[in-house]
Amino acid sequence: MQFALAVTFAGAILTLWMPALWPVSLFQTAIYALCVIVLWRRTPARVPYPAIPLVLAVLWGTAQLQFHLTAYAFDTKAATLRWATFLGVFLIGFCLFSDPGVRDWFRSAMLWFTFVLSIVATLQTFTSPGKIFWLFPTEYTENVMGPILYHTHWAVLVEVMLPIAVYEALRRERGALLYAGMAAALYASVIASASRAGAILTTAEILLVALLMSVRGLASGRAVGTALIRTLALFAVFTAIAGWGHLWDRFRQPDPMQIRREFNIASLHIIRAHPLTGTGLGTWPTVYPQYAVIDGGTFANQAHDDWAQFTAEGGIVFGLAIFSIFIWSLRPAFQTIWGLGVVAVFLHAFVDYPFSRPALGSWPILILAMLAASAPVGERIPGQQIAAPSGPPGT
Repeated sequence: MQFALAVTFAGAILTLWMPALWPVSLFQTAIYALCVIVLWRRTPARVPYPAIPLVLAVLWGTAQLQFHLTAYAFDTKAATLRWATFLGVFLIGFCLFSDPGVRDWFRSAMLWFTFVLSIVATLQTFTSPGKIFWLFPTEYTENVMGPILYHTHWAVLVEVMLPIAVYEALRRERGALLYAGMAAALYASVIASASRAGAILTTAEILLVALLMSVRGLASGRAVGTALIRTLALFAVFTAIAGWGHLWDRFRQPDPMQIRREFNIASLHIIRAHPLTGTGLGTWPTVYPQYAVIDGGTFANQAHDDWAQFTAEGGIVFGLAIFSIFIWSLRPAFQTIWGLGVVAVFLHAFVDYPFSRPALGSWPILILAMLAASAPVGERIPGQQIAAPSGPPGT
């Protein structure tokens, strides 16, 4: 079952660039089917907290449709299905990852997939800008990373996985250099993508994982220092190849919040006008022109702040319910350390829209499921060492 889930996730990311509905529909259908099968075979003994707001999101979208509380029914249907996908992913993960062996296998598989893809994406962006896998042209001329058209969304994918790579690099004796190389390649790909928020958050992840590992005694100070020197040396090599020029130019822009600020103001106006019911899940692009404070001359597809958009579309209570998932995630993420990617993505959601795509948003949700399925203080005794696998083993 975990192999089927891995193939589903990988296929969804590899087809994320396609301007068609069928890849999304295929991914969602597969998740719904897997969820039914998994729940039939392994009924969970308890209901973890994140499942409750996710269920409420699906029910609220359904209620908006039923009672005509949406500005555009089609978009609300699509958004409700997206929340149903996130719920399905969480339930699948929670049931499967209660087995530590399955959890380890899947985490390793996700890391290897993202690592290989990061190398491809970095090479692609320098040798064939604007083309997917050197073959398929797009309407964009830069910052296309592998199968992901939007550089910030690429950064989100890396944010999910980077703490796992750094965690393994710092705590292992065998395979430490391999995982350090993985972490360096992932980090360098974010630098190459020129995502400002991504660069800040991934840098913070690296430092925080190292700090927590040292403070918790998961590795000796000497081991952490040695691993850090090795990892930083690889970071320097990989990021030198990727180059900092484009990212530095973006940091030097005089107003990094331009347009986003105006979107946030419009979102606040929408919330004030519809504080209880919202305008309907997924309808922000439809109602935005009515509340816009500027005319940018282009279509505003998202609010560039998922938290503001959730609240505008679903109302204040809905926004707080979804935000409570973020609050819940803090404790297990900091306890496990490798789960800090969830926190990074939730923070990134304040300045962008990582949860707008079912395939992409499902990655942090799956890590969230791992956190919910893990023991309260992590899955292993602090400091325990395990042999590093050479790659994802078979099922």
